[in-house]
Amino acid sequence: MRILLTNDDGIHAPGLAALEKIARQLSDDVHVVAPETDQSGVSHSVTLNDPLRMRRVSENRHAVKGTPTDCVLMAVHLILRDHKPDLVLSGVNHGQNIAEDVVYSGTIAAAMEATILGIPAIALSQGFAPGGRDNVSFECAETHAPGLLRRVLKLGIEPNAFVNINFPARAANEIEGIELTTQGRRDMDLVTLDERADGRGKPYYWVRYSRARKTPPVGSDLEAVYNGKISVTPLRIDLTDPGAFQSYRAEFAK
Repeated sequence: MRILLTNDDGIHAPGLAALEKIARQLSDDVHVVAPETDQSGVSHSVTLNDPLRMRRVSENRHAVKGTPTDCVLMAVHLILRDHKPDLVLSGVNHGQNIAEDVVYSGTIAAAMEATILGIPAIALSQGFAPGGRDNVSFECAETHAPGLLRRVLKLGIEPNAFVNINFPARAANEIEGIELTTQGRRDMDLVTLDERADGRGKPYYWVRYSRARKTPPVGSDLEAVYNGKISVTPLRIDLTDPGAFQSYRAEFAK
């Protein structure tokens, strides 16, 4: 099985090194194509107005000056075009990707792009405790991901779908279990704009997310991760709202 690894934290991210350890427990045919620099929050953007530049870091490892989506495109259509990957793993992201994070995440976008190209894909993310961004441990993901990935692959991944896995900010031996979840929804009152002033008194702003605990939706990825469980969420490329489609059908049939 040929596995392509990518991420949005960049070619030198510790989470990518953790993902390579995980992938090598599944296959010896592992290839890394990741962004040259941190691309967190770029979502599914594609570089259209600038050339894509690539460098060979080492054997089977390439860095692309572009987004995670660019990396998947470069890997599938150029680097591995003669033998395309059988699986794409994206991550292990530095921080969770749950609820509406999936809309913004480059990690998720790379898995989505692979799915669009017809390649099974799984996104993996590791949560961290408040104030612990600079000291993230990937032990939980490294310990539990290989077995969990084997289980997902045994079940199979449907066409036009991919899987989003999140590991909570706990030691590997403190995990409360694995839960199949839906995509949650945060209380958006937690998002604020922090206004500041530069040296000349001109305003600038930081987007801030409060760490306040809210009651998460039952059965959601939010609830699972907050309760110390590994969250497994199947997601689809098709964003059609079936409920609205049915309610609009009669009106637009006129």
